[in-house]
Amino acid sequence: MPGLDPAGLAAIDVHVHVEVDDYGHTALSQDLLDASAKYFKAGERTPTVDQIAQMYRERSMAAVIFTVDIERATGQPPISNTFVAEAAQRHPDVLIPFASIDPARGRAGIDAARDLAANHGARGFKLHPSVQGFDPTDPAVYPFYETLAELGLPVIFHTGQTGIGAGMPGGGGIKLALSNPMLLDQVAADFPDLPIVMAHPSFPWQDEALAVATHKANVWIDLSGWAPKYFPPNLVRYTNSLLQDKMLFGSDFPVITPDRWLKDFDELEIKPEVRPKVLKDNAVRLLGLDR
Repeated sequence: MPGLDPAGLAAIDVHVHVEVDDYGHTALSQDLLDASAKYFKAGERTPTVDQIAQMYRERSMAAVIFTVDIERATGQPPISNTFVAEAAQRHPDVLIPFASIDPARGRAGIDAARDLAANHGARGFKLHPSVQGFDPTDPAVYPFYETLAELGLPVIFHTGQTGIGAGMPGGGGIKLALSNPMLLDQVAADFPDLPIVMAHPSFPWQDEALAVATHKANVWIDLSGWAPKYFPPNLVRYTNSLLQDKMLFGSDFPVITPDRWLKDFDELEIKPEVRPKVLKDNAVRLLGLDR
């Protein structure tokens, strides 16, 4: 099977979750899966990696895939990062593996990050401060960022409200404030060589996210997790102007399908010259696929 060819792709989806491995182990406990499915009105929540690959291949698209390591905060054992990487290797024409490590793991997490990048083909990392239960500005996690900056790999941070725990008593104990994008302003300033992607329209802090991405050269925004018809006007305005080179297509599949996202995006008033940047060209630069 040929490797990934950016020129032959219609789009690159930078935000796709692996929710189940080949052995039936899920990334979220059943109560969190159920709450998330209800929040997003989602259908199938646990497609296999092979099913994900086939869906994107049929659409001439590539997908960045990852799980989230939330074991310390929730007790749920994670899907293995090596499983995600090895599953992606079965589909190198369409899947790009990212890894997820709880940055509070300290030296063990740093060693794991180095191994995943060097020996398993991880092309970046995914963190979820609210669900993983850490403050992005905590000095204790800075050595982890230092490692990622040294590796030259991007890190996707969840920002804004989350559907995980939504509607549960106390939101399942998940604290939204840990995903305020203004916390990443400090991280971006302290680690100017670390490519940071703020995931999702950052409700209720959308203007803060736009300000950070405009001010910090190393900060990007992925537009996943919301159907584009619900994008606030200011987000569309910045996509068409100041941030047109830093906005990324992301669906948040399986909670939102790429078909649904793209249908809504087609109906937005996005400049013709900006559309290919958002759908593919910006991701090609971020992920180093042009090198």
